[in-house]
Amino acid sequence: MGTDDKARAKTEGAVGKAKEGLGKATGDDSMRKEGKAEQSKADLKQAGEKAKDAFKR
Repeated sequence: MGTDDKARAKTEGAVGKAKEGLGKATGDDSMRKEGKAEQSKADLKQAGEKAKDAFKR
């Protein structure tokens, strides 16, 4: 299950990065902020998965 969660978090981060870029390109601050928030959420999920892996050892 951990690998799936890691992949989802990476995908979520990529989608957030794309939204942020699109928001910057179109001048849509709301979309840009939403993209940054998604990236932050993905980063937290990745950190949680890394912590789980560290405790498994």
